[in-house]
Amino acid sequence: MENSKRYKAADRMSELVGDNYNTLLVMSRFGISLGFGDQTIEEVCRRNGVDVPTFLAIVHATIDPAYEPSPEEGAISVESFLRYLHNSHNYYLDYRLPELRRKLIEAIDGRHGDIAFAVLRFFDEYVNEVRKHLHYEESKVFPYVRQLLGGISNGDYSIDTFFSQHDQIADKLTELKNILVQYYPSEDSFELNGVLFDIFSCEEDLATHNYIEDHLFVPLVRELEREHAERKSSGGASTPEPMREVLSQREKEIIVCVVKGMTNKQIAEQLFISTHTVITHRRNIASKLQIHSPAGLTIYAIVHKLVELNEVKDTIYANEP
Repeated sequence: MENSKRYKAADRMSELVGDNYNTLLVMSRFGISLGFGDQTIEEVCRRNGVDVPTFLAIVHATIDPAYEPSPEEGAISVESFLRYLHNSHNYYLDYRLPELRRKLIEAIDGRHGDIAFAVLRFFDEYVNEVRKHLHYEESKVFPYVRQLLGGISNGDYSIDTFFSQHDQIADKLTELKNILVQYYPSEDSFELNGVLFDIFSCEEDLATHNYIEDHLFVPLVRELEREHAERKSSGGASTPEPMREVLSQREKEIIVCVVKGMTNKQIAEQLFISTHTVITHRRNIASKLQIHSPAGLTIYAIVHKLVELNEVKDTIYANEP
């Protein structure tokens, strides 16, 4: 269940964990150990050398897909964020995926040999894709961000390159899950269902990881790029307005659905995607266009000929005061 509560540094860490057990993963990736008694979030973070605003921002993004950081919550530390992402990568590659593979082997070993072999090979191909994706972040994206923090910029690269090519590494895991659910013949449901439960959990965790990168990390790096560009500008000249980002075809489809008055759930059903994906696309649209209301999107859609006025007239009148 999603929790929209906003936790503060003065709240007890035990309350946070008790309300949201999935924050245990966030804690471990920050290197925060258990045994903190009744200490506050701030006290626990300080004791473990963790930046408090960064920890809380990632916690809030983990438990609430509608979360938007606000200035009063404090500035997020890019360096602390990098450390969190690096530890997350180690968690997936060194623990979560190997453990998932071991359980998968136990569930299918000795049964339906050819099918079992194909399933395991599929999983190994997926792990290789994840490994390649995370290696790209470690070898290209993170060094680039650290250069920006040091006042150096590679003019041939920007964080939008990463954002536009950001693989949804959970997709292949979703496919494996669907194959097992629909087609794998199993006489013993306990082991296989246990593995499926872990796959569902890992799929959700990876989707959250991507969401946090796209909606917290990428905007932070864009701000670093903007600040670097301003410092480089000479003679006090104003920094040119960034070019408007191009919408994808899927984003245009979602705009059309929004201006027709459809809910996130209805959009998901219409486009055969998850509600979480709809929310992610809507955040991307708002970030690209700087338009946050359905009324504003309606104007945009009409101006750019995504819809005709007669298609949305009823929706416009329905929203009038």
